[in-house]
Amino acid sequence: MGDRNGTSGSRRRRTASRLSVQGGGGPVAAEEEAQDHPDVGAGGDAPTPTPAPDKDRDTNVGSGHLELRCHRLQESLFSSDSGFSNYRGILNWCVVMLILSNARLFLENLIKYGILVDPIQVVSLFLKDPYSWPAPCLVIVANIFAVAAFQIEKLLSVDALTEQVGLLLHVANLATILCFPAAVALLVKSITPASSGKVSGAAAQQTVSYPDNLTYRDLYYFIFAPTLCYELNFPRSPRIRKRFLLRRILEMLFFTQLQVGLIQQWMVPTIQNSMKPFKDMDYSRIIERLLKLAVPNHLIWLIFFYWLFHSCLNAVAELMQFGDREFYRDWWNSESVTYFWQNWNIPVHKWCSRHFYKPMLRRGSNRWIARTGVFLVSAFFHEYLVSVPLRMFRLWAFTAMIAQVPLAWIVGRFFQGNYGNAAVWVTLIIGQPVAVLMYVHDYYVLNYEAPTSGA
Repeated sequence: MGDRNGTSGSRRRRTASRLSVQGGGGPVAAEEEAQDHPDVGAGGDAPTPTPAPDKDRDTNVGSGHLELRCHRLQESLFSSDSGFSNYRGILNWCVVMLILSNARLFLENLIKYGILVDPIQVVSLFLKDPYSWPAPCLVIVANIFAVAAFQIEKLLSVDALTEQVGLLLHVANLATILCFPAAVALLVKSITPASSGKVSGAAAQQTVSYPDNLTYRDLYYFIFAPTLCYELNFPRSPRIRKRFLLRRILEMLFFTQLQVGLIQQWMVPTIQNSMKPFKDMDYSRIIERLLKLAVPNHLIWLIFFYWLFHSCLNAVAELMQFGDREFYRDWWNSESVTYFWQNWNIPVHKWCSRHFYKPMLRRGSNRWIARTGVFLVSAFFHEYLVSVPLRMFRLWAFTAMIAQVPLAWIVGRFFQGNYGNAAVWVTLIIGQPVAVLMYVHDYYVLNYEAPTSGA
């Protein structure tokens, strides 16, 4: 019995050695053998029975220095040469960490300030003086300028005016509508940044040509349609989808309340606590306040983007059966500043491209000068839209937009791929709270500090 065991053990050792020399040994040899005999696979349905594992064989095979090779030529997963790209677990970890960190900040805010959300306060802001709403009144008065442009174009269509006179009247009308709101904001002290107005309607599908389009119906369809670029025949959707419209309206209501609540509960206390460091020029505290404001500001900006460009514009487009729903593209994948500005606000981008960028190219300007010109125009209107409601001109928004030109060159020159995308996100997260603090600080100094010091 002992001889037979010894003989079989020697045979097993010789067989193991022969396998290791001929086939490379271990799992590699087993894998090659499985490929040569496809009937013996991982499924366990091979016709030939698999022998039971032998503990003595495993021990003997593992004792040699050539058996069971477990290493091969390969890169670490984090190396770019590895070809590995499944980082979903890390993304989930980032989301969990983001939720936990913001939950801590939110809890700290509740402990420190209590519940500050008060929807009644927002409603009372409008009901306090119902006959003094300059901003909605400006929206109504804007119809005068729209009708004036309409009448000028009508006179041009029947040759009642020359092209030169018509151009002069259009320029005067545009200059007036640009200066009139600023004058009202500066002269009427009761104007506030909070106001809005919405009108909706629908038009039947039809094909028109100039000058048959010069009707009030066509004029007001363009005014209320979610676009800035006029066309004789807009693409139209065949019907109004009631469920789609209802979802967008519910989103509008929900995200409006969410934004107001986050501003009241999170941003207002942080901004109020930022005034003293700015006044004392305590740079370390200013940076701390800036970073603390960055999180709620960015969250509110993301919610605002979805609320405006997806919920609101889609709701208006659905009501008016406006067919082109490309209000934004994948700006979140931007690897350059230029790509972000071209894709996050498509209606404005199309208007700038149609009325500024392409005309400058046709007049012989190169692409860099044309893009710079577009940024200058955009910078002017950003400053205009911020400064007019606040009744002060500090050029912070204008400076921030102009800074996008060298920033776009730096990001495009030194950052590529994911690094470029990260650079774009950093500018969005940090840049906006800087502008917010600048304007709030100046508004606070002009309206609260100055009268106190004078007294």
